[in-house]
Amino acid sequence: MRLLVVSDLHYSLKQFDWLCQRCAEHDVVVIAGDLLDIAGHADLDTQIVVVEKYLARLAALKPVAVCSGNHDLDAESADGYSFAEWLGYAAIDNVFVDSQTFRNELCMISVCPWWEGKDACLLVRQFLEAESARRESTKWIWLYHAPPSGAKTSWNGKVFSGDPFLAEMIEQLEPDIVLSGHIHNSPFQAEGSWYDRIHNTWVFNPGHQIASIPTCISIDLDAMEATWESGQGDENISLASSA
Repeated sequence: MRLLVVSDLHYSLKQFDWLCQRCAEHDVVVIAGDLLDIAGHADLDTQIVVVEKYLARLAALKPVAVCSGNHDLDAESADGYSFAEWLGYAAIDNVFVDSQTFRNELCMISVCPWWEGKDACLLVRQFLEAESARRESTKWIWLYHAPPSGAKTSWNGKVFSGDPFLAEMIEQLEPDIVLSGHIHNSPFQAEGSWYDRIHNTWVFNPGHQIASIPTCISIDLDAMEATWESGQGDENISLASSA
């Protein structure tokens, strides 16, 4: 079983087109947040309509797991915090979004929303703890836009700028794999990387490049290998080895 992982497409339609073509080589498509671009020339409502069409196009080919990122927020809760309302309302068959879990015989992919505020953070904790109770002998994978704090996947060129809550939850629940994005340049930095390991958990961040082809990671759960592809070339690691 092969996962195709991208993140931070930021409304690059050429990258979405590439994804629709490349997904034929994989079994599941994973988009780790920031599908939209809040600084883009197109308004968010227009972006949402177009991206939903791409998600439907992808879902007609392969299952899709997609989490919200900080660029995907279009609504505000009663306590004043932003969230990605559109993604929850998309309701596209074969697309698994925030607070949902994709399951098959080889893996379960739990999709975490971008959260703001203590109440939303508590809901993410409760979601992951509930999914932990349903954990089977398959690989447990989390989709969470920001990388965990301290990991090489969170290095922004100056500091490790990841999410301490995610690092805490990894320590507590020990998923097999965590797929993130958010920090665009960590794979391209000497002190950063597109992968790292926190105890027994592999963490990944494909990064972002300005091109018609996005950076991506292919994860083969049968061979237990991962390959990162970018404009700098390809890198491969074995997931059966220690970090």
